[in-house]
Order: sequence, then C-alpha cells, then structure tokens
Amino acid sequence: MASEPTPKKPRRREDTFPGLGQVYRDVGPYLTLGIQLAAAVVFFFFIGWWLDTRMDTSPVFKLIGLFLGFVGGMIKFFRSAAEMSKKDKSL
Repeated sequence: MASEPTPKKPRRREDTFPGLGQVYRDVGPYLTLGIQLAAAVVFFFFIGWWLDTRMDTSPVFKLIGLFLGFVGGMIKFFRSAAEMSKKDKSL
C-alpha cells in the first residue's frame, strides 16, 4: 500500500524573507528625506503664489518661494542625512 503524501505547511512570511521588517525599519527614515524636500519646495511655492495674487506681482514671489523652498529643503535634507549617518556609524 502506498503512503499518502503529507500536505506541506504554509510558509510564513518571516521564513520566506527573514529580516524584512528590520530592513524597513532601517530604510524608513531615509525614505522621508525626499518627501521633506518636496514638501518644503511646494509649501514655499504656494506662499509665493499667494503673495503674487495679493500684490499683483506675477512670477516674482513664486520664484523667490521656489528658491527659498529648495535651499531650505536641501539644508534640511543634508542635515538629516548627516545625522542619520552618524547614528548608523555609532551602532
């Protein structure tokens, strides 16, 4: 008499991708850097747009807002990246 094959146990995600949760925890803070940069540029652009509509100066404050948002966003980006790399090196 032939023995019946035993059904396989369903595999858990932790077995398939060991340490995937840790990877997300490690990479997560770096993913927010791009969002912070984009948010700064968009925020200052809309402040410039609002000032342009109030003062009837067409692209002046929009361009100033874009410039300030980009510069401020890049400063924040590099400071955050440097701080995160210091934390990684200390571990």
